[in-house]
Amino acid sequence: MAQAREDEALPPTEQLDKLLLDSRRVEEESPGDESPSSASSASYETTSSTSPPRNPYAVHSWLGNLKPTPPLFGTPPLLLDPLITPTSIAQSPVAEACIALHTGTSREIHDLNSHGIPRLQRAKHVRFMHKSLSTYPPPYQAMDASRPWILYWALAGLAHLGEDVTVYKERATQTFTPLQNSTGGFGGGHGQTSHVAAAYASTLALALVGALETVDRRGMWNWLGSLKQGDGGFAMARDGEVDVRGAYCTMTIVALLNLPLDLPADAPARRQGRTTFTDGLGEWVGRCQTYEGGIGGAPDNEAHGAYAFCGLACLSILDAPGISIPKYLNLDRLVEWLVARQPAPEGGFSGRTNKLVDACYSHWAGGCWALVEAAMYGPAEGEQDTVSRPLLWNREALVRYTLCCSQTKQGGLRDKPGTRQDGYHTNYSLAGLSAAQNHWRYHDGGVVEMENLPAAFKWRAYKASDAERRLWAFDEDDTVGFVHPIFVMPPEVVDRAKKQFAGVVGF
Repeated sequence: MAQAREDEALPPTEQLDKLLLDSRRVEEESPGDESPSSASSASYETTSSTSPPRNPYAVHSWLGNLKPTPPLFGTPPLLLDPLITPTSIAQSPVAEACIALHTGTSREIHDLNSHGIPRLQRAKHVRFMHKSLSTYPPPYQAMDASRPWILYWALAGLAHLGEDVTVYKERATQTFTPLQNSTGGFGGGHGQTSHVAAAYASTLALALVGALETVDRRGMWNWLGSLKQGDGGFAMARDGEVDVRGAYCTMTIVALLNLPLDLPADAPARRQGRTTFTDGLGEWVGRCQTYEGGIGGAPDNEAHGAYAFCGLACLSILDAPGISIPKYLNLDRLVEWLVARQPAPEGGFSGRTNKLVDACYSHWAGGCWALVEAAMYGPAEGEQDTVSRPLLWNREALVRYTLCCSQTKQGGLRDKPGTRQDGYHTNYSLAGLSAAQNHWRYHDGGVVEMENLPAAFKWRAYKASDAERRLWAFDEDDTVGFVHPIFVMPPEVVDRAKKQFAGVVGF
């Protein structure tokens, strides 16, 4: 009776989960002699030493999807840092919330795949991202300088889910045209100073909808050239901070638009001996690697997941990752640091040492692995190279974190349990999920029409095998599209840009 009263105090969904996950209680509370068929009732209740063990989930067919959670995702961390900080205090509740979602004791989504975890709620996420392209309430005026990012996150997230976003071409053109400055580049909002992060998001968003002709290529080249620094790096804006975001965003735009690599004649960096966009860039990125092995925003900064991706992707634009990454970085130390960013039981990634898991790093850290693997294992062997490489990271863990902990039942994905979903985390969660579900190979050789920076365009994607899907706990219906490991867009969008500017010399 005490047990019954205790169960009645639980919310209805938790009562159901407790009943279904306790095999003893499933047997005790089964219909027994109340069944209309005494024969079937007897067969259900009778056991013998030779009978197979009862499957408590066979009461209803849909219960067959409930499966035991691997201990890695259902057990608290074995080691705890004795140093007390706000982050260490928050760590235990986050881990406990993830354990509850992994094991189903606090499940929010009851639509399960064949591995007993929530399916990808594709239709809900699509609705959420379409809605994020509509009108925003007045408080969002504070986000005006992030307008290009808001649009990129939504368009890219929809593209990852297989939606045709070219239907937004006219609206996107009308939105981005006023953001483009006559001196080159894009500002975050109308009348705002050009900023390379805004220019990156604007360029990618226009690429997604098929409107790259909107970009003033000559103006962009002149403006980007003015950001080149004498030490090899790039500023985020004229007289702005110099960090690895500037390097990655600049080189992404240069590669995607097939801009000339020579600096404009009036570029300030020419006075310090720099003549091209790539001069001294690899060495500068190398100086951003820290004693931990990760990459900081600038030399002597703390290692950070997003900066690690920016640095690795930048180097992979300069040359084949198997050449450029080992040339400028200590790869062993980088791998050691990157592996440590994926904690258990959560399964997602953190951005820095002693920080909490955050779904945006599913891409910023998880997206590093395709580049690192290409650096470690070299280019693909043959046109259809699908040979499995040794796993350097836990793909299943990221799949489980995304589907169990990051998804929301209303649609959209979130940072971690207890936070609200938003476009930023939805986009980068889906990009990270794609990295966990698919393989990318760097293919050396062959003809690439882009005369500048061809290495960025030599990647091919391969789907996971049936065996890998079973191993990594997702079904075919849970898959998202391929996401290019450098440009963070579908590869067909990258191919479209490549064809648009192939063979273009100058302007």
